[in-house]
Amino acid sequence: MADEPQKKPHLLGHTNGLTKPASLAAAATRAGGGGGGGGGGGATASSKKLVIKNFRERPKLPDNYTQDTWQKLHEAVGAIHSSISIKYNLEELYQAVENLCSYKVSATLYKQLRQVCEDHVKAQILQFREDSLDSLLFLKKINKCWQDHCRQMIMIRSIFLFLDRTYVLQNSLLPSIWDMGLELFRNHVISDKQVQNKAIDGILLLIEQERNGEAVDRSLLRSLLSMLSDLQVYKESFEQRFLEETNCLYAAEGQRLMQEREVPEYLHHVNKRLEEEGDRVITYLDHSTQKPLIACVEKQLLGEHLTAILQKGLDNLLDENRISDLTQMYQLFSRVKGGQQILLQHWSEYIKNFGTTIVVNPEKDKDMVQELLDFKDKVDHIIEVCFQKNEKFINLMKESFETFINKRPNKPAELIAKYVDSKLRAGNKEATDEELERILDKIMIIFRFIHGKDVFEAFYKKDLAKRLLVGKSASVDAEKSMLSKLKHECGAAFTSKLEGMFKDMELSKDVMVQFKQMIKLQEVFKTFYLGKHSGRKLQWQTTLGHAVLKAEFKEGKKEFQVSLFQTLVLLMFNEGDEFSFEEIKMATGVEDSELRRTLQSLACGKARVLIKNPKGKDVEDGDKFIFNGDFKHKLFRIKINQIQMKETVEEQVSTTERVFQDRQYQIDAAIVRIMKMRKTLGHNLLVSELYNQLKFPVKPGDLKKRIESLIDRDYMERDKDNPNQYHYVA
Repeated sequence: MADEPQKKPHLLGHTNGLTKPASLAAAATRAGGGGGGGGGGGATASSKKLVIKNFRERPKLPDNYTQDTWQKLHEAVGAIHSSISIKYNLEELYQAVENLCSYKVSATLYKQLRQVCEDHVKAQILQFREDSLDSLLFLKKINKCWQDHCRQMIMIRSIFLFLDRTYVLQNSLLPSIWDMGLELFRNHVISDKQVQNKAIDGILLLIEQERNGEAVDRSLLRSLLSMLSDLQVYKESFEQRFLEETNCLYAAEGQRLMQEREVPEYLHHVNKRLEEEGDRVITYLDHSTQKPLIACVEKQLLGEHLTAILQKGLDNLLDENRISDLTQMYQLFSRVKGGQQILLQHWSEYIKNFGTTIVVNPEKDKDMVQELLDFKDKVDHIIEVCFQKNEKFINLMKESFETFINKRPNKPAELIAKYVDSKLRAGNKEATDEELERILDKIMIIFRFIHGKDVFEAFYKKDLAKRLLVGKSASVDAEKSMLSKLKHECGAAFTSKLEGMFKDMELSKDVMVQFKQMIKLQEVFKTFYLGKHSGRKLQWQTTLGHAVLKAEFKEGKKEFQVSLFQTLVLLMFNEGDEFSFEEIKMATGVEDSELRRTLQSLACGKARVLIKNPKGKDVEDGDKFIFNGDFKHKLFRIKINQIQMKETVEEQVSTTERVFQDRQYQIDAAIVRIMKMRKTLGHNLLVSELYNQLKFPVKPGDLKKRIESLIDRDYMERDKDNPNQYHYVA
């Protein structure tokens, strides 16, 4: 058992990496064995522990140890630089470095290592001074040199790791071995003006070739630009020149393509360029370049041409409803400072110009409202799909609609009222109840934009009266729904008269029931009605009345629901079977144009109770009308519709005059109300107050006339000293 320590000498410790001499190890063994013998017996000795103690004094290095060890290390570094095999074990070399560091040789070792590496790096510069190398070969050569250098420094650092983690780490002013290698390569290779310029020129040439559509070695570019970044010369040596050349390239390209291409193709090209540059950042450029690079492309291809792009192509894109191109335009303009704002301005101008062509042209009056609804649907769809429901675009669209729709006062309001009438009149089979409701909602949106809402009210009221009196309303629910929308939009005062018409219809039914029980004569009814409703004026609308006639034909009996004029004509045929136009006109006393329409409905419509001779759609002087004894129809009761005459100019003028008369009353009431509250007021302040209170457009001249009228009627008076000052007269 005493010989066991000699069998396992590796159990003997070492201090600072130096193995104890064999004589000292034997002494230590004997000391351990002697201690064990004192305990007595072989069995006891086997359980004794081997105790290893440190040297009381640090063992001295053998002579020439430092020099010999450095020589080994120098040879190893040289082998690494020459890319040949190292004849020493790496662990042995690592141990040698640790030994030297333990004996305070670190500073010298670091300097020697740096000098060897520096000499090697300096020697590399010679291979790059050959003028015969073309750009690509030069780049490949410098890339290989860089890759070799990195690989060599990794190997060298692994050998000198102990030096790197002790001495270098404790001296903050010294670069690590890896950083030292970067510094040497930067100072002696890349900082060489000839090498640097040729390298940067080569890199920029490759990028230019790729931008022109050629295939290039992207991995080479990635490696070289990564080298510049690692050497901390990326920004000063490459990025500045790269951005300058990019700026020049896209400035020229933008000017050229704006002349050559249409807007959709140009925008597609801009988007493609942005994607390409973004891909370059991901693939081989440093990420710090992304922001200035993309900003450069956006500025030169978009920012410099915003107005030109919009002037050249926005109207066409909107006219043709090019959704995808408009979406791309919005997305690209949103990337540029001020892009959305200028797009907003042109968007507004387009709406105003297009809308004005619809509104101001009298030839388009027939289709004005439908065109406005279609246009509104179109811009809503563009805002939702292309402009991402941007609130600024929505608000400006509303302002633009309000501007152009009121360029022609009163007419849009009148036509909107007539359009509603066409949709709510019986016989409108274009839409279901749900579709009709949607149409009314859309009409209300257009209605909000008009200023002359009182004009709409006047025409709507007239048309509603006709629908109710003639029984032409398509749906009571639809009528009440429209009234509800108007009430919600304009208030209860706006719809009070319209709602009253429905109440009058209900009341009229009750009155007619009571009247039929009493008497059939008109004068008696007039007396009865006026007695029942004091203060009312009863006006007979004879043209809107209707009756039920019974008639006998060869096929059998029929009942006809006809208008008053149709009744007068048909009753004549109780006295004879044939009458001329002139005879009928003389007997009935019906106005010429009204009689022609009445005879058209009886002899030229679907239910031909009379036969016209000669045949034709129009009734002419001298035409004869014969009772049609062979008349046949599948229904027992037949409604013969009177041919509706379009609104006459007189009716239109009359309605407009009523609107203006109502406006005069409102102006008078507003003036008196203001003067009663203020007592004394200057002319300009009074006019300003009136504009704030009145809900319809009015000219200053009209206000002056109403003020003069009130002065004449002693509601107010002028100041004796100042004619522009008014006083309220209590």
